[in-house]
Amino acid sequence: MIRLFISTILLSLSFMAIGQQHELTVSVLNNGNEPLSNASVTVSRTQRHSSQTDQQGRTEFSNLSAGRYQIRATFVGYGTKDTTILLDADKQITLQLFPSSIRTEEVLVTATRAGDNAATTYKNLSKEDIRRNNLGQDIPYLLDQTPSVVIGSDAGAGIGYTNMTIRGSDNQRINVTLNGIPLNDAESMGSFFVNLPDFASSAESIQIQRGIGTSTNGAGAFGASLNIQSDILEQNPYAELNNSVGSYNTWKNTVKVGSGLINDRFAFNGRLSKISSDGYIDRASSDLKSFYFDAGYYGNKHQLKATIFSGKEKTYQAWDGVPEEMLEENRRYNGFTYENQTDNYTQTHHHLHYNYFASERTTFNAALHYTRGAGYYEEYKKAQSFGSYGLAPIEIGGTTIDKTDLIRRRWLDNHFYGTVLSIKHTLNENHNLIFGGGANQYKGDHYGEVIWARYASDSKLGDKYYLNDAEKNDVNVYGKWNATFGAMRLYTDLQYRFVDYTFEGYNHNLELADVNVKHHFFNPKIGATYMLSSTANVYASYAFGNKEPVRKDYTESSPNARPKPERMHDIEVGYRLRQENINLGANAYGMFYKDQLIQTGEINDVGGAIRENVPDSYRIGLELDAAWQISEQFRWKATAGLSQNKIKNYTEFITVMDENWTELDVPQIEKQYSSTTISFSPSTILSNEFSYSPIRPLEFAFVSKYVSRQYLDNTQSEDRSVNPFFVNNIRLRYNFSLLGIKDIDANLAVNNIFNEKYESHGYTYGGITPDGTRLFGNAYFPQAETNFLFGLNIRF
Repeated sequence: MIRLFISTILLSLSFMAIGQQHELTVSVLNNGNEPLSNASVTVSRTQRHSSQTDQQGRTEFSNLSAGRYQIRATFVGYGTKDTTILLDADKQITLQLFPSSIRTEEVLVTATRAGDNAATTYKNLSKEDIRRNNLGQDIPYLLDQTPSVVIGSDAGAGIGYTNMTIRGSDNQRINVTLNGIPLNDAESMGSFFVNLPDFASSAESIQIQRGIGTSTNGAGAFGASLNIQSDILEQNPYAELNNSVGSYNTWKNTVKVGSGLINDRFAFNGRLSKISSDGYIDRASSDLKSFYFDAGYYGNKHQLKATIFSGKEKTYQAWDGVPEEMLEENRRYNGFTYENQTDNYTQTHHHLHYNYFASERTTFNAALHYTRGAGYYEEYKKAQSFGSYGLAPIEIGGTTIDKTDLIRRRWLDNHFYGTVLSIKHTLNENHNLIFGGGANQYKGDHYGEVIWARYASDSKLGDKYYLNDAEKNDVNVYGKWNATFGAMRLYTDLQYRFVDYTFEGYNHNLELADVNVKHHFFNPKIGATYMLSSTANVYASYAFGNKEPVRKDYTESSPNARPKPERMHDIEVGYRLRQENINLGANAYGMFYKDQLIQTGEINDVGGAIRENVPDSYRIGLELDAAWQISEQFRWKATAGLSQNKIKNYTEFITVMDENWTELDVPQIEKQYSSTTISFSPSTILSNEFSYSPIRPLEFAFVSKYVSRQYLDNTQSEDRSVNPFFVNNIRLRYNFSLLGIKDIDANLAVNNIFNEKYESHGYTYGGITPDGTRLFGNAYFPQAETNFLFGLNIRF
């Protein structure tokens, strides 16, 4: 496959030469042949250049080398116009936009996304950015080169269960929406992209908002928000074949088709995907399947779009990690040996979006959604007590038997449905209002089954040895005001959110677990942006947020120490510069918490992190996000995140054990810390990318990532920490046309080229002896050594 790739490059290079520099002038007109000022125009090849038209509807791009370019023009209330040109001399082109087809991405995400000059800290990834790195790894791996992000994978190679932190906040604090619809699981509040394999192949763009941000639907954002927009309307029919192969028997196969616009009103898109991998960790295999389909009606006043997408995953369990003492002997060790020790889950999403364009100033959006999820993890357990499964001891040959080997399944069977809506009204060219809200209900059953036992006692097939029902109602309303006063942009965002969460019955330890909590949250935000020029601005914002505990915060706590909701004050100050060759974003932030739920460093029996409230804590830091087009051939990108993440006056509770690690029936030992670093919160996160394009279709990139020390618990002990790591990757990409096929994209990624032995995350456990000796054990999640992925994408 690689030899074919190299041969194709050499064959194509023999027909190509580096051309001279040219200028391109683009004029944008409406359907009445009148110029459209402030229309957005992008010119894309290996790099993407953006500009806005002047009062005459014109914009110019200079110093472009010869070659084929994709041109896109967009304007609010008008359809998108795409065209491809061969630039072999200075050229002038005219693009005409019509109001009959409205941009769907603007409609679906306008209420949850930050605008170009918003007073919040954000990063946009375009379809081209996603496509450049989409070789089958999970969505967090596509975000690795954005500020303050740390990623990892249970299986070690980015396929299967993955994790991500932004500013030290894990996925339970990262609000995720798909076309404005909440994705976070209502109970755990995590977003498990393994349930949506290859969704990146259907993503038009992703916006990452750091801090509380502007997103209003779903769970509160306590570290960041991800707003994912699925494929938008394409005017012309297309078909794609996207395939990848790589180390650890990794394969990705994707087929996409789209009808284009039919009769100026109708369109559909479809995708089928399959991803499989053996994983870097022994037996940590993944078998992932998914589909995506949308169909829409696009009228002058009305749009209706139905979307259904589904993912089915089967992953071999690797959530126990590798014990520290095994890292030198066998980094790929997996303690599970039962052949079907797997997690199995299917999740299907149904979205129905309706958009009404009442006038040029008023737009109404409403959506219904329903998500059906069901699955289990299966595991083999030795010497299990009958009493733990509600079974009676049995007698065989005069011997009483009260333990058995068995295979069990723990099920999650749930429904999540509701509605979101918003109305946007432009008062005049300087003021607009957005009002909206959402109402969602979650219903889920948690239960366990024993499907085989060496001694079955009086059990019957299909018996549930525990059953716990959960219901969660979540309602919010919000209002946003955006205003312009000369060079000043102001916004105010006020949200009220009500949460009613109940679960009752017995948990998997056969303990009665009844909880009913109600929360009333008020979340205000305010910000200002000052335009220093058309290409530079400064901004400042303040936001206050509330967030409720998740299910395991209740189930893993004692009835006398119930978790509290957490609160945060978020202050963001920044500077942005966007010019043709330089993009720069620099910001400072302070996130000040009351009762923050932080990870203790321990995990439960299904790999979930145990958390506890701490009264006072904070995260303060500086972030940089920069890109410099040094020349037509060289581009440099870099990000930096420098932070302090501290708990004030932390009390550690340590279980007392004897030297054989047997818990003693005595009170826990308390140890005080006046100031200590929050677990899993590195103080330095750096990324760097040098790219070189000797000729326009060919690009080489050298990509680096550094993450400083992370502590496994909140004691700031290096004995219980993840060592710093520095990982380097290279990427080769070649885009060309051949034999009438308009777009062929070959992409080779060689990851961890210096074979760094590193771990992305881990956990710790233990106690203390009566004489004060600390007992602890650590486990880690090693990441893959040098490995590769090669993709060949063909678009017709």
